[in-house]
Amino acid sequence: WSRTGPTAARGNGWWRIWGRWTRRAGWACRRRPAVSAPTPEPPAPPPAPSTSRGHGRRRILQDLPRRRVVHDLAEDEKPCPCCGKMREVIGEETSEQLDYEPARLSVIQHVRLKYACRACEEAAAEDGPQIATAEKPLAPIEKGLAAPGLLAYVIVSKYSDHLPLYRLERILARHKIDIARSTMCDWARDSAAALKPLYDLMIREVLASKVIHTDDTPVDVLDRQLPQTRVGRFWVYVGDRDHPHDVFIYTANRSRDGPMTFLAGWGKDTRRFLQADAFGGYDGIYAGQAGGRVTEVACWSHARRKFYEARTSDSATATQALAYIRLLYDVEDEAKALVEKRFDGAAAPAADQGEAQRRLAAIRLELRRAKAVPILAQFKTWLESRQATAGGPVLPKSPMGQAIAYVLNQWDALNVYVTDGDLAIDNNLAENALRRIAIGRKNWLFCGSDNGGHTAAVLFSLIASCARHEVDPFAYLKDVLTRIAAHPMHRLAELLPERWSLAKADT
Repeated sequence: WSRTGPTAARGNGWWRIWGRWTRRAGWACRRRPAVSAPTPEPPAPPPAPSTSRGHGRRRILQDLPRRRVVHDLAEDEKPCPCCGKMREVIGEETSEQLDYEPARLSVIQHVRLKYACRACEEAAAEDGPQIATAEKPLAPIEKGLAAPGLLAYVIVSKYSDHLPLYRLERILARHKIDIARSTMCDWARDSAAALKPLYDLMIREVLASKVIHTDDTPVDVLDRQLPQTRVGRFWVYVGDRDHPHDVFIYTANRSRDGPMTFLAGWGKDTRRFLQADAFGGYDGIYAGQAGGRVTEVACWSHARRKFYEARTSDSATATQALAYIRLLYDVEDEAKALVEKRFDGAAAPAADQGEAQRRLAAIRLELRRAKAVPILAQFKTWLESRQATAGGPVLPKSPMGQAIAYVLNQWDALNVYVTDGDLAIDNNLAENALRRIAIGRKNWLFCGSDNGGHTAAVLFSLIASCARHEVDPFAYLKDVLTRIAAHPMHRLAELLPERWSLAKADT
């Protein structure tokens, strides 16, 4: 969690082992009870077979096209060596290899047939014969050179595969096509403009959520008025299970106006939950200044990170604090395991995803009340006892003292998650959504302008929502860019990634 998830801080798994050991020992959250005599442990079960898949040969997907290559005997090998008669084919042996064909460019010629009446042409009036010409489908970019497939390729390459445009320019040059990166930048801008109605619909969907996860990340922005880049901001707003979209917003800075503007009026009709870090820009939202009733939900991943980063100054306190937090996550793991058991350990089918999420919420709430609430009470008592103001050994200005102060200051918000099964224990959903920007930023380095930031926000939103629903972003964008110009606005929801995917599955 030193970055965005648990694997970064696991190390050799010492904290996981510590948590299990302290639970078995019985003093992770209380003193170890005295025992009169040791109880002999039962014999260890035989080791489970390894579940690692290794690097063995895997079955090639059956839905890929096959190209049959027949290998025959040479003519002089076909006669039988015993009698000299020609041998007959009695069967075949088939093996498969996975091959790759480089992408290729092609030119679409739009041929519009023109019709005229020959009979009227001979006796035409001054206006000449009446000619009718077939209509051409509307294009996402009017009179643009790029077809939807090429537009989708450029968008996916930069905003999903993190290729900077100068590198994409070189790739296209290998196909003998010279397309300037400035042209591709214009294509991305115009595509985002064509997709803006869909993006606005996604925003409205997310703002209908009961729970929103949010976080932000910086990005360098070129500014012709300045000798160097300035810092802009991308914000992500992750909708709940009934509004499953990840929406990105770009702002020119990190002022509170960004979230205050986006969340204006959210929660005016009913109570909502905003899961975020401790950034002060959200305080006005919690205070109702944005016009809604919004409850703060803090992130245990952030809290854990504070103790992990302070471990070098006080390893004993850090180890015990991490063990407490591990117990809280064990409750979450137990709830997930119970839901997976309902589906025999496999992921719930798409048709059952809603049921699985509702079941998970109910089980989480029950387990949190029974197990997490007592752990939290003991954890708080222990934290307070470690502070120097209570006679403990931890000085307030030490790294560990600051970690303890952070958690106690956020304590009420850190405990909100146990009151509702729809709430997550941490904000990793938002942090993981921002990871695609963090990775891409290392490649394309900066946004060319504020307008470029807004373009990126639209395209990142569609790409991230495709990833959330395991939708191929290229196939999705190519199809949507082909259709959106002529698609009825009252049926725009059909083009949202999850509904588009379901419609494709039914055809």
